[in-house]
Amino acid sequence: MYYASGTYEAFAHPKKPKDVDEKSAYIIGTGLAGLSAAFYLVRDGQMKGEHIHLLEKLDLAGGSCDGRKDLNKGFYMRGGREMDNHFEIMWDMFRDVPSIETPGISVLDEYYWLNKEDPNYSLCRATVNRGQDAYTDKQFKLDKESALALSHLFMTPEKDLEDKKISDVLPESFWNTNFWLYWQTMFAFQKWSSALEMKRYLCRYVHHIDGLPDFSALRFTKYNQYESMILPLVKYLEAHHVQIEYGMDVKNVILETRGNKKIARQIIYVKEGKECSIDLIEKDLVFITNGCCTDTSCYGDQNHAPNLNHVKNGCGESWDLWKNIASQAEHGEYGRPEVFCSDIEATNWMSATVATSNEEIIEKIMNICKRDPRIGKVTTGGIVTIKDSVDHWYMSWTINRQPQFKAQDKNTVLIWLYGLHTDVKGNYVQREMRNCTGQEICQEWLYHIGIEESHIQDLAQNACHTTTCFMPYINAFFQPRKNSDRPKIVVDGAVNFAFIGQFAETPRDTIFTTEYSIRTGMESVYTLLDIDRGVPEVWGSQYDVRELLKASYYAIDKKMLSQVKLSLKEREMLKVLLKRVKGTDIELLLKESGLIE
Repeated sequence: MYYASGTYEAFAHPKKPKDVDEKSAYIIGTGLAGLSAAFYLVRDGQMKGEHIHLLEKLDLAGGSCDGRKDLNKGFYMRGGREMDNHFEIMWDMFRDVPSIETPGISVLDEYYWLNKEDPNYSLCRATVNRGQDAYTDKQFKLDKESALALSHLFMTPEKDLEDKKISDVLPESFWNTNFWLYWQTMFAFQKWSSALEMKRYLCRYVHHIDGLPDFSALRFTKYNQYESMILPLVKYLEAHHVQIEYGMDVKNVILETRGNKKIARQIIYVKEGKECSIDLIEKDLVFITNGCCTDTSCYGDQNHAPNLNHVKNGCGESWDLWKNIASQAEHGEYGRPEVFCSDIEATNWMSATVATSNEEIIEKIMNICKRDPRIGKVTTGGIVTIKDSVDHWYMSWTINRQPQFKAQDKNTVLIWLYGLHTDVKGNYVQREMRNCTGQEICQEWLYHIGIEESHIQDLAQNACHTTTCFMPYINAFFQPRKNSDRPKIVVDGAVNFAFIGQFAETPRDTIFTTEYSIRTGMESVYTLLDIDRGVPEVWGSQYDVRELLKASYYAIDKKMLSQVKLSLKEREMLKVLLKRVKGTDIELLLKESGLIE
């Protein structure tokens, strides 16, 4: 497997891999990673669909990319997915997945046209004073110490950031900047999250620094992620006769080491309460989704809080599977799951989905986001962070294009919200978020959008329907770590198995993204089948001087260098630098970025 960029590789079709007709594939998990692995086995590996078996414990594919309507409890969306134009592998896949909405076009076409015709941007990034003051000032308000620390983090080698927290490398003043407010609530980072992961995010999305305050950098699907992304992909695989077997609770993959070779020999699973196994030969390929951020999700509804009695550190099907596999390693080559799943107080947050058609509530929404959510276009453009709740639930909310579900009533608006702090009381609701019913969480949100307090309880009970989800491991991949704590996609010596998903390690890309999951699917297939076509490399904006200069300009709130507060020594050095680059392309680049006149 090798990386490449440009249309020479992107438009090429690989030759059929040697002996692929004699191979079979078993894919554990039907999240985006598993489904994309199956896609690349079919399209580029040219494996017969009948030879590909997806093993899924649940009765529905999609993993964490869900979106469903419970006939008794209402709509559930555990989370949302934001995409960018440089998710190179995602678009490589979806350009060949047919739309199930419009005949004759691809999912990529559908998505591209939608986001061109209705571009995403926010008119309100944050609120204070119960929604009375709503703003998107596009200001990061980085002090000098914080700006320098971010620059240093950007350039620090990953090996020097292993096991470090963000709070270990950034100053105290950073937590009061708009940059941190926007960054934390957009990506769900915490002060104790991995400094290594934050560096990757900075490097990966440096070309989007200008679009961070108003979300103009983002793209969204038309419907919820299940209907817009997962369902078309499943239909594609079914059309190619790929086998999806539900109710398959995989417990272990037996791996054998023979000299320098590592071989998957057996899959052990439970179905309908009976333990079974699949014996493997070297020609059988196994793709293992190790770990899952939505494992052990606990659901609540309008009148019930989530039942957390079964939530324990390190417990869950995906973690148990990974632990069983990791215990077979001689030198830790299968990763260390305990690094990610052993502290649920550090890795949890909670989301809720509110359904309403009440005019009083919708009027408050429109006062904040300056748009009517019922016209089918971009509404909030991304999350609206409630600054008043920073020391409480730290709540943010968003309204994507409506309807979010094809089955949704045309007059109903769905609001998705989440809180980063589930163990503290709210501003209005004096209970910990994790112990609240949907109705109580809705009350807190109504309070923050400015509903009269005398109306809040009645509206939450009678004008809204709210479902909730507590996710103990949703931030597990942000735990401070070493690079070796996640297994390589294909570990050294592996003959017929690979790791895929958010807890497999591939360089430079960022977890908690659709792109990362799909990338692991593509890289695993290309490696095990030795497919001779370049895998699209991670977009290289961190190496593009134009993007770096533009990011610098926006990071200092669109000031020229002459307007930045510098010491006398720094100012003299700047004069010398500008004198040396005068009349060169570097001077032109500085002018184009806005840093000099």
